[in-house]
Parts: sequence; C-alpha cells; structure tokens
Amino acid sequence: QVQVVESGGGLVQAGGSLRLSCAASGIIFSSNVMGGWYRQAPGKQRELVAAISSGGSTNYADSVKGRFTISRDNAKNTVYLQMNSLKPEDTAVYYCNVNVKILASRYDYWGQGTQVTVSS
Repeated sequence: QVQVVESGGGLVQAGGSLRLSCAASGIIFSSNVMGGWYRQAPGKQRELVAAISSGGSTNYADSVKGRFTISRDNAKNTVYLQMNSLKPEDTAVYYCNVNVKILASRYDYWGQGTQVTVSS
C-alpha cells in the first residue's frame, strides 16, 4: 500500500523560509515516479506549485519561480520543496503528489496536506 506523508509546514514571517518534505512508502523511487507539490488556499482551487520528473527536470508556477526549489532524493523516497522569500499569498495547505507508472497506467497518490501560513 502506498502512503505519502508531508511534513515541514508551519507559521513563518514574510521573507522567511520553510522546507517541506514528502516521504513515500510502498513504492520505489525510480524512473517510473514523478513528484509534485500543489497548494490550496481558502476559497481557491488547488494549483500546481512545482513538479519534478523521474529524470530531474523541474517546472514551477510563475508565482514561485526564483523563490521555490523542488528536489528529490530517490534513496530516501522523498521529494522536497524549499521555499524562500515567502509571501503572505503563499499561505495555503500544501499537498504532495506522487505519480507512479505501473505497466501502461499511471496512478496518483496524495498526502494529507501540511499548512503553511505566512504572516505579514
């Protein structure tokens, strides 16, 4: 059974930093696994923040480019999101997504979310 667990959220002042971690169990991080971070603010739809391919290619939402960095450690089955220069508008619940390719199909697994609050 695949489980995805996020950690590292919290309260930080504007301009501060946080690092989110996403640990996956029940799968092996390899060429068949992609990772992503999404966020959902109150009253808004969930949006993609950053994603990383199995080969390490990354893409980011325009709103976080230059401030956030996504990375992965296959040996630890973990995806990270380093968030710098945080702004109040970054306040949201952050969710980790692990996308796994098994044979010809892809499967999405989600964590429970971790709250990030940025005070002005």
